[in-house]
Amino acid sequence: MARPRVVIVGAGFGGLTCAKKLARAPVEITVLDRANHHCFQPLLYQVATAALAPGQIAWPIRAILRQQQNATVFMAEIDGVDLQAKVVRAGARRFAFDYLVLATGAMHSYFGHDDWGRDAPGLKRIEDAIEIRRRLLTAFEAAELCDDEEERRRALTFVVVGAGPTGVELAGAIAEIARQSRHEFRRIDSASARVVLVEAGPRILPVYPETLSRYAERVLARKGVEVQLGAAVTDVTAHGVETTRGPIPARTVLWAAGVRASPAAAWLAAPADRSGRAEVAPDLSVPGRSDLFVIGDAAAVKQESGLAPGVAPAAKQMGAYVAKVIAARVAGRAPPKPFRYAHAGDLATIGRNAAVVKLDRLQLRGFVAWSFWSVAHVYFLISARSRIAVAFNWLWDYVTFQRGVRLITNTPRQPQ
Repeated sequence: MARPRVVIVGAGFGGLTCAKKLARAPVEITVLDRANHHCFQPLLYQVATAALAPGQIAWPIRAILRQQQNATVFMAEIDGVDLQAKVVRAGARRFAFDYLVLATGAMHSYFGHDDWGRDAPGLKRIEDAIEIRRRLLTAFEAAELCDDEEERRRALTFVVVGAGPTGVELAGAIAEIARQSRHEFRRIDSASARVVLVEAGPRILPVYPETLSRYAERVLARKGVEVQLGAAVTDVTAHGVETTRGPIPARTVLWAAGVRASPAAAWLAAPADRSGRAEVAPDLSVPGRSDLFVIGDAAAVKQESGLAPGVAPAAKQMGAYVAKVIAARVAGRAPPKPFRYAHAGDLATIGRNAAVVKLDRLQLRGFVAWSFWSVAHVYFLISARSRIAVAFNWLWDYVTFQRGVRLITNTPRQPQ
């Protein structure tokens, strides 16, 4: 008899974990992703701020699964699911399934103003990081070339919208770039760059304890980052941002304020929450359909403490759990107990020698937290080669105060 077909859409943390955990199950796995690589998203901001190269945090999906004989990988962008025929649509291609796992993640949310994305890119993919790096470095070059003082100030103003971990990490890193490159320019003082972190709420890092949040704000201030709290963005243009606290003229605006789920819920005609995440049953299946699963950022997973967060550890735990459910059903065994997310902790770096860490009741900050953050992120990289490369890069940057990947690439071509 033909083995059950498991189609996994999305090769992020959840999708890859699910595929790998099914390596010994008597199933045929098809992994579909619009990119050919898996990206370690927690370090994307380091690519965006010229600390790491893209190849150090991304790996070909085929290489990751090359020894798993029951897994086939296709680079394809999904545009829908035919629930009656039990096939996934990717243009003219159809992929039949007995079990479907959607791990399609999330995208930027501009709260109904998608046009802001043109002038305020977010950070979710390698392509986003390269574009942000280009904009950051080009801004300094434009300021060096500029003769108009007002335009120069605008070129040296960087606005980060949203003060969650990504926003805080971006703001701190931009301030460090400005300081570290001050001796490389002749007409400007790059250290005079204005970095503004805009947050609509009352404090930065709102999911962290207030003591760590206030510590992070003090560190950012020492680095020269201007934190504006209670400042909701009302408009974004090529000339800067408008907030409830007034306008901020800026050449470079980066978006870290919110995300919305992929269209997984719509594809499956499943109920969704306000962020578009599919509401799933305790076994992470779509209510009423035991053959459909949604995991990671695309799923609204209710727990006793609230919804499971949209972080890598949660996605990996969901992927491993769904693999257990599918393997049990195929083998005719009793299903596992309902999914429970085990929170591993919260980590965010603010820059050189400064980070905040919350592990259950343990709270760390400063150099100790920064060291813990560095070791944890190196450890969770997929390959030994990447661990060595990233660790060496960080050591070199720490000793020399230089970022080694300050390359302006992907520049728009000018007409001849």
